[in-house]
Amino acid sequence: MSKRSMLVTSALPYANGPIHLGHMLEHIQSDIFTRFERAMGNEVYYVCADDCHGTPVMIKAQSQGKTPEQLIEEVGISHRADMQGFLINYDNYYRTHSPENQAFSQQIYLKLRERGYIFTKTISQLYDPVKNMFLPDRFVKGICPRCGAKDQYGDNCEVCSATYNPTELKEPYSTVSGATPILKESEHYFFDLPKFTDFLHGYVKEVLPPEMANKLEEWFAQGLKPWDLSRDAPYFGFPIPDADNKFFYVWLDAPIGYMASFKNFCDRQGVDFDAFWKLDSDKELYHFIGKDILYFHSLFWPATLKGSDHRLPTKIFVHGYVTVNGAKMSKSKGTFIKASTYLKHLKPECLRYYFASKMNNQAVDLDLALDDFIARVNSDIVGKVVNLASRSAGFINKRFGGRLSAQLYNQELAAKFSAAASHIEKSYEERNYAEAVRTIMALADEANRFVDSEAPWVLAKDEANNERLHQVCTQALNCFKALITYLSPILPEVYAASQDFLNDQLEFTTAAQPLLDHEIKPFKPLFARIDPKAVEAMIEDSKQDLKEAAATKTVQSADTASEYVPLAPEITIDDFTKLDLRVAKVLEAQEVPEARKLLKLKLDLGFEQRQVFAGIKGVYQPEALIGRKVIVVANLKPRQMKFGLSQGMVMAAGEGGKDIYLLSADDPAPIGSKVH
Repeated sequence: MSKRSMLVTSALPYANGPIHLGHMLEHIQSDIFTRFERAMGNEVYYVCADDCHGTPVMIKAQSQGKTPEQLIEEVGISHRADMQGFLINYDNYYRTHSPENQAFSQQIYLKLRERGYIFTKTISQLYDPVKNMFLPDRFVKGICPRCGAKDQYGDNCEVCSATYNPTELKEPYSTVSGATPILKESEHYFFDLPKFTDFLHGYVKEVLPPEMANKLEEWFAQGLKPWDLSRDAPYFGFPIPDADNKFFYVWLDAPIGYMASFKNFCDRQGVDFDAFWKLDSDKELYHFIGKDILYFHSLFWPATLKGSDHRLPTKIFVHGYVTVNGAKMSKSKGTFIKASTYLKHLKPECLRYYFASKMNNQAVDLDLALDDFIARVNSDIVGKVVNLASRSAGFINKRFGGRLSAQLYNQELAAKFSAAASHIEKSYEERNYAEAVRTIMALADEANRFVDSEAPWVLAKDEANNERLHQVCTQALNCFKALITYLSPILPEVYAASQDFLNDQLEFTTAAQPLLDHEIKPFKPLFARIDPKAVEAMIEDSKQDLKEAAATKTVQSADTASEYVPLAPEITIDDFTKLDLRVAKVLEAQEVPEARKLLKLKLDLGFEQRQVFAGIKGVYQPEALIGRKVIVVANLKPRQMKFGLSQGMVMAAGEGGKDIYLLSADDPAPIGSKVH
């Protein structure tokens, strides 16, 4: 059988936050696949990268007083550490903000333009008048135009699953500043996706699981739309050639990051990049992705490759989400677990095994049920597999000088282990890891029943049973050899330790071939049971992670216990003196029915009365504010809102939501007096 050559990728983690266990599902899934394919003797290259571009990275960097480049460098270090911690064996883990990616992005774009697939159109977009920036869909929230759910994103509703344009939202607001967006026109660059409809309709049926291809039918039914692949400055990304202050939308260059990461590897290792990406390549290309990014990978990405004369993915493998204890991961419950937090308390192979034991080749959600997690790992890895070796190796070392018998005791049992190989290989190849694990554990049960029935600890009491004892323990250790070799793509560290213990390479393709008249080393513990207290500690640490994350947004004052937003970039005294802070008295206060956060205040500044809208609705009752003194930015430029003109800003502190605290002036302070 000829050996295959393939490139395998995982979807790129976004470079604005830590890796969590939901991310790890995909990387574990793809890592098991690549380890299996390599064990079968195939040539496999395995790459990934951080997805670095876009408004979220830019804004997070600004909030931390860093450049985007500094942020992605720091995040990249932590992401790589998490991948290594979970034994993810990438040949290259790179970043999309790279010279290779910029070159490929421009080449592909220019080829698409040359072939007539790019056109321009002036569009109206939501614009933040406070931050002076166009707002990406996910940076606008409001009321869903379909079902009326509040606080929904600008592209889709998480309650009714409707998709829409951000301009359709009711009562939209910017998540960056809280301001009501305005419409502003801008010329944008579009990729003519509809021209690829016929090609894509057939292609997705070839490369996707049937249920995923069927899911895309709704997109084909409503007609594919041109894809806006440009974004206006300010934007962290690659500039579009021959365009003024326009940048590639992150989803153009993100999948091109697969090519860039592989190119970076090829240039360093002397591998032929073109052999894998040229139009007539005979190499295999596999993408592992989550179902949330199906649209980008199965429609936009293949169309841009097709339009720019590059090869297409061989298959796109899609998985579901991770839930914990039957519910979405929750920060408050401590079940939103960072990879680094997990690794402080538990071995990576515990999660690798548990995920594998529940993972098939369908895009169904996988539940990390923590009690079941503890029980299954302890029962299967320790109770059924490792114990098989630990309770047999002692007899071989003490009674037979560490040398295995020249023959097995039960040929029928050995035949079962050999016969299972093809089914296990097929299950791994089809990414049905749950079926592979089920088959392997059924063999483990057979082996343990054999040991229990032969009872070597009883045989050892009478030297007349020495030959039988030798053969029984030899067979038990060969059962262990086959089991741990079959599990090697899932448990690489236990497998490596077992290679040393059994003094053999333990080749996957000969897993069931017995070691006979063979010397082994003294047994050392290969795996420890999960202590439930370690899981409890992980949950508590995850809750602490939430507190620490909140602390990065607020600085606690030791003497006043009040919270302030993080320090902004330094200003001079000249900047500060531009603010005219005045004491004002609230004369009237009333709710704005059509606004989610606003109260309408009438303020007396001593020298004049003003109308100000303040985002304190739900925190302060209007009647309780009347007569109260507050501090106002009196020289703030008036802002026309759809509810009326706001002529200043009332000063408050807090995190937002229910945590808003008005800054009050002492009673003796005269109305209209300046605050120093």
